[in-house]
Amino acid sequence: YVGRLEPTKPLITGQRVLDMIFPIALGGKAAVPGGFGSGKTVLLQTLTKWARTKLNIYVGCGERGNEMADALHSFLRLKDPESGRPLYEKAVFIANTSNMPVAARETSVFLGVTIGEYFRDMGYDVLMVADSTSRWAEAMREISARLEEMPGEEGFPAYLGSRLAEFYERSGRVKCLGRPEREGSLTIIGAVSPPGADFSEPVTQNTLRYIGTFIALDVALANRRHFPAVNWLLSYSLYVEALTKWWSKEFPKWKEMRDEALSVLQREAELMEIVRLVGPDALPDQDKLLLDVARMIREDFLQQNAFHPIDCYCPPEKTVRMMDVILRFYRLSREALNKGVPLERIRSLPIRVRIAKMKEVPYDEFPKVYKELINELERSFNELMRSGE
Repeated sequence: YVGRLEPTKPLITGQRVLDMIFPIALGGKAAVPGGFGSGKTVLLQTLTKWARTKLNIYVGCGERGNEMADALHSFLRLKDPESGRPLYEKAVFIANTSNMPVAARETSVFLGVTIGEYFRDMGYDVLMVADSTSRWAEAMREISARLEEMPGEEGFPAYLGSRLAEFYERSGRVKCLGRPEREGSLTIIGAVSPPGADFSEPVTQNTLRYIGTFIALDVALANRRHFPAVNWLLSYSLYVEALTKWWSKEFPKWKEMRDEALSVLQREAELMEIVRLVGPDALPDQDKLLLDVARMIREDFLQQNAFHPIDCYCPPEKTVRMMDVILRFYRLSREALNKGVPLERIRSLPIRVRIAKMKEVPYDEFPKVYKELINELERSFNELMRSGE
């Protein structure tokens, strides 16, 4: 390529928690670590299905054969929401399942990256997901032991970090060689399967050195059936500042809404310590309201059903408007509380049920529903405040 470009455009994934809270840049690097049963495979398959790219490469590296078969079967039935064409036309599958030779695992990962670079050089945006890099590292450890090399931490070879770097650093957004002038990108997302969900183990820690977005999956959230089980207190994205300009063109308040939602969730985590000690009734009304809104953000926005015909893919326009409705509800509720309206009356507003059902509204109907919700919010709170006075 002629030169590397700064990551200034987001990878639109259709997953609200990623697009709104922890964005990934086109040409960026991300890792999805999580314990057994936390939903890594479903999240990576969902990204492969719905990400707004020209080509998606799915590398099954040491995972179960029936998961690969299930992914292949679902791709044959689904259509791309952007073009309306069958999804399998933009997908590449590379299978190296757990019953295949361990020596081939390194090949499967680097083959996926090489195919990604080939299409990137044509000027396409390519997404490659590897499920999972931990199995690749375990194969590396086994081969290293057979070669009688000096082991590093936990028996992994001493060159584990440099091998991971070789893999992740092949991502990027570039200006391609030749004519016509064009730009291409290769985005890499790798799953990590730390034993016992212990993020301090070598593969997770070495991966952290090279990635820009860390999507930590939480077994406790998965046990509560909160999917995708992304822990909003552990996860982070280093691309937020770089992508704010792109988001602000269409959605000027994207950054403010993201920060406000995160601060509500962080304040909820602090208050939960008090709630566990003395119970929720001991809190003042403002804090009770914050806990209610945090639950709305968690259950009505962050939770997303990968198998629901409408909720599986949420375009950015719908994502931002959904968050806008919830935060407007919060601001109007605080104002009403300050004017003496009892919290119980705010909790009993029928619009809360409509807010909870926003995620099931089809995208083409959502602009109309959004206007109705905003008008109903204004009307409901004006009536509440008049009766409070």
